[in-house]
Amino acid sequence: METKQVNQNNVIPFGNPSSSASVSSSTLPNLVLTPEEATQRIQALNEFVQSSMVKGIDYGLINGFSKPTLLKPGAEKLCDAFGFSKTVDVVNRIEQWETGVFSYEVKVTLSNKGTGVIEAEGIGSCNSKEAAYRYSDSFTIVNTLLKMAKKRALIDAVLSATRASGLFTQDVEDFPKENIKGGDVRATDIQLKTIFKLVDDLQIGNNVAKELMQVTYNVDRSTKLSKKQAYDFIQDLLLYQQAQKEEYQYLNNEAETE
Repeated sequence: METKQVNQNNVIPFGNPSSSASVSSSTLPNLVLTPEEATQRIQALNEFVQSSMVKGIDYGLINGFSKPTLLKPGAEKLCDAFGFSKTVDVVNRIEQWETGVFSYEVKVTLSNKGTGVIEAEGIGSCNSKEAAYRYSDSFTIVNTLLKMAKKRALIDAVLSATRASGLFTQDVEDFPKENIKGGDVRATDIQLKTIFKLVDDLQIGNNVAKELMQVTYNVDRSTKLSKKQAYDFIQDLLLYQQAQKEEYQYLNNEAETE
């Protein structure tokens, strides 16, 4: 008895065209955009970025990295340019008021205003244990965490919908950190001065900084940090500083639109 081979999951084999398994071209997917149309769209995006987006407001540049980071005002501007409407949903939240742990996951859906077709979805999350926020009183930044999750979801969706990931990255956290070998070598004078300045600029107080070093590195003063530990501590402080700047800019933009 002849056994008939069943094609699992309706997978179409790509075999010899002369074989009986060959299929007509009508069963194969077609490109929605031609290569010429795709090239034109990328060119139009580049021209819009150069003519209408402002460095320091719509996107940020960091020395040593090829791609800038897309900021919320720039994401909003791209939404308007492409004719997208936004829908925001909080898909997951953790609010532990007893322990001060808060986490939010947000989904932003972008739809074409003309056709109603969904163009892209973006996911963003933010929590109080992140390096940028763990130095703050978590009870006072709940709204900030939710807004940051929303911002990240929006930028994620915009990068997908506009195909702009080749031009921008999403967050400063995406940038690779320098691979520093410190071992047990003590922190340098330059590192210590940088830590002192950041602690002073961020106004977190010496006692808070001392507590952070005790919890994270089991040392009671910065002079006991290794070179590698000092580098990691500086990176955390820089992330916190960046988050403060973004939140300040975000609140200013919100106030201007009201």
